[in-house]
Amino acid sequence: MSEESPASASSSGGSSVDETVSDLLSPVIATTGAELLDVEWAGGTLRVVVDEPSGTEGRITADRLAEVNRLISPILDQHDPVPGKYLLEVSSPGVERALRRDEHYERAVGEDVIVKMNPGSDPRRLRGRLIGFAENSLEIDVVEADGVELSEPERHRVNVDDVAKAKTYFDWGPTSPGGKKKSKSNNSKSNNSGGKNNSGGKKNSGGKKKPQNNKTQKKKPQNKKSQNTPKSKGNR
Repeated sequence: MSEESPASASSSGGSSVDETVSDLLSPVIATTGAELLDVEWAGGTLRVVVDEPSGTEGRITADRLAEVNRLISPILDQHDPVPGKYLLEVSSPGVERALRRDEHYERAVGEDVIVKMNPGSDPRRLRGRLIGFAENSLEIDVVEADGVELSEPERHRVNVDDVAKAKTYFDWGPTSPGGKKKSKSNNSKSNNSGGKNNSGGKKNSGGKKKPQNNKTQKKKPQNKKSQNTPKSKGNR
């Protein structure tokens, strides 16, 4: 599945690449029945996050991720929106995911969130249930402010322009007797494909045969499904 392919776009900021790729791929991914949730270009990796459409029961499958990967890879090769060599990662969102766009907030209504405000805000960090999103404002029933648990939830209205970072939050359970939280098992499944090299198209998997459903090599188990494809110049 993996292939080396050109990516000769001129250098640009991450957010510009994110927006360009999102505009390019969103209607294409929709043809598979999936929904593009996010695009993040950072550290040589183009991360494309997809899921079943909002309101659909169940999570996206590894087969659907593989289908999306096969569909968008040649489109990225053709349009070259990303500068230089990069790794294409197509993955599911997981239970804890960044919230950066209006559609992210709309999708997260009813979920627990952590919101970090811009410097100068008081309180600076909020945790609670996202009750609503409208007119560029978040309505949150806050249960913790700046690390202090509240005796009862307090309703806060937050302007999105004042938000530095936001993400959905999952309670991973009580701490162990030693004071450390139990190991997290991120709810995003992982499924990697080995890359091809420029010369013979051999799989770049360290000499091992590619498993049918290969897990990302991480110390902690993850449920985050992903399809990884190295992209570079010289082998269209």
